[in-house]
Amino acid sequence: MPSQRSSPMQQTPEETRKTPSAGAEETLWSRPECQAWTGMLLLGTCLLYCSRVTMPVCTVAMSQDFGWNKKEAGIVLSSFFWGYCLTQVVGGHLGDRIGGEKVILLSASTWGFITVATPLLAQLGSGHLAFMTFSRILTGLLQGVYFPALTSLLSQRVQESERAFTYSTVGAGSQFGTLVTGGIGSVLLDWCGWQSVFYFSGGLTLLWVCYVYRPCPSPGCPGTRPTCGQPLQSALETTLPEGLCLGGYLLPAVLSLLLLHSTLLAAHLLQGDLPSLQGYRVITVMGLGLSSIFALCLGHTTSFLKAMIFASASIGFQTFNHSGISVNIQDLAPSCAGFLFGVANTAGALAGVVGVCLSGYLIESTGSWTCVFNLVAIISNLGLCTFLVFGKAQRVDLIPTHEDL
Repeated sequence: MPSQRSSPMQQTPEETRKTPSAGAEETLWSRPECQAWTGMLLLGTCLLYCSRVTMPVCTVAMSQDFGWNKKEAGIVLSSFFWGYCLTQVVGGHLGDRIGGEKVILLSASTWGFITVATPLLAQLGSGHLAFMTFSRILTGLLQGVYFPALTSLLSQRVQESERAFTYSTVGAGSQFGTLVTGGIGSVLLDWCGWQSVFYFSGGLTLLWVCYVYRPCPSPGCPGTRPTCGQPLQSALETTLPEGLCLGGYLLPAVLSLLLLHSTLLAAHLLQGDLPSLQGYRVITVMGLGLSSIFALCLGHTTSFLKAMIFASASIGFQTFNHSGISVNIQDLAPSCAGFLFGVANTAGALAGVVGVCLSGYLIESTGSWTCVFNLVAIISNLGLCTFLVFGKAQRVDLIPTHEDL
C-alpha cells in the first residue's frame, strides 16, 4: 500500500524551510559545541578588527617617520579595501564548499603573520609607501573571506531559530576589537612605538589560531566530525559567571552600544509569533532607518556633546544589521549563504571605496561635513527601501549541506 507521507518535493516552501532534512540535522552543532564556537568566533572577530584598525591608529606616527603627506597616508589607508573587495565572493564560495571554519583559520593565520611582519617590511628599503600599500592590500584580500565564510559556517551548523542570536553575538567582536586597539594600541604607541601595535594585534591573532587549531582532531571514521573548541568551552564554563550565559549561549559583558538590545530583539521577533519577514523588516528599520536619522542629526549640530551622542547612536543602531540582513541571507539559501553574503558584502566594500573618495571631494568642495552625513543617510534609506520592497524570508534552496572536499 503506498505511503501517505508526503515527500520533500511535495512539501510547501514554508514546510521545507522549517523542517530540516536528516542530513542537515547531522551537521548541526550540539549545544556545547555551539557555545564553544560562539565564544571562539567572537574572539576571532575581535582580533580581525584589532588587526584591521592597527594601521589607522599608527598612521600619524608612521607618516612622521616616513615623511608621508596626507595624500600618501590616504593611499595606504584606502588600499585595504582594494583587496577587501576582491575576495568576498571567493571566501563565501570556499566556505560553502569546504567549510567556513577551514577558510577562517587559514585566513587568520596569514593575516596575523602579515600584521606581525609589517614593521619588518617597512625596513626593507626606501619604498616605504609601496611596501605598506602592498601589505594593506594583502591584508584586505585575506580578511575579505572572513565574514562570508562565517556566514556560511553558521548557516550550516546553527539551528535556524538561533542564528540571529549567534550571528549578532559573534558580530560584537567588531566593535570590541576596535575599542581594544584604540585603547591598548594608543598606550603601546606612546610607550613603545608604532611597531609594538602591529606585534600586539598580529601576535594575538596567531596565538588564537594555534589555540583553535590544536584541539581539532582528524575524523577517525566516516560520520564523525571535529569537536573543535571543547577545551575552550570547559575553560569558559569554569572562569565565567553564570550571569554571562543567556539562552544557552555565551553573552560576554563586552557587547558595546546597542548590540545586546539588537540581539535580544532579534531573538524575540524571529522566534515568536511574528512572521520572519516582518521581523526582519522591523530589525532593518532599526538598523538602517534609525541610524540614518541620527546621521542627519550629526550633520546639523555644532555641539560636541550632541555630536558624540548622535555618532554613538548612529553606529549603535547599525549593529541591528547583524541580526537582520546578514541572517536573512542564511535563511534564504543555507547551502550557498557564504557566496550570497560575499556578493552583498562586495557591494558594501565598493561603496566604502567610492564613499571615501566622494566624501573627500564633498568636504573639499563645500568645506563642511554636513553633506557627507546627508549622503550616508540617503544611501542607508535607499537600502532600507529596497529591502522593504523586495525582501523575502522564504527558503529558495533545498540542498541541506555543503560539499566537503
